[in-house]
Amino acid sequence: MIQMPKGAPSLAEILIDTDKMPWREKSLKGVSEKMLWRNEETGASIAFIRFAKGSGIPAPHLHASNQFMICLSGKYEYTSTGVTLTAGTFYCNPKGNVHGPAIAHEDTIVIEVYDGPHYPIKPDRKSTRLNSSHVKRSRMPSSA
Repeated sequence: MIQMPKGAPSLAEILIDTDKMPWREKSLKGVSEKMLWRNEETGASIAFIRFAKGSGIPAPHLHASNQFMICLSGKYEYTSTGVTLTAGTFYCNPKGNVHGPAIAHEDTIVIEVYDGPHYPIKPDRKSTRLNSSHVKRSRMPSSA
């Protein structure tokens, strides 16, 4: 038996039949999720996110933790940079990096992972705009 380090969290295996889970509508029209796992202490989470064609995130925003996405199907573009996720692509957005707006050019499903809380302050449901004094811009290195 493997000995876990002292103080390590107690983990249990989980198995979820995601085909039987219902999609839960989010506050933005055309965006829904299947929350697979969430750590209430840290805010870390793993979810399927579904964007209906034409939906997306209407304004630039940032996250309080690193965001990772794997596109399972569709075409989803961050319009300010042209970064486009298509089936099989992996996207890493570092903590504090301003990104968006974004639009789904096709019905799109991604796996989205956060290694901590999503937002430094939960955004207003009417707008995802953040005060510019809280914004740090950074560029991802090119893969050249």
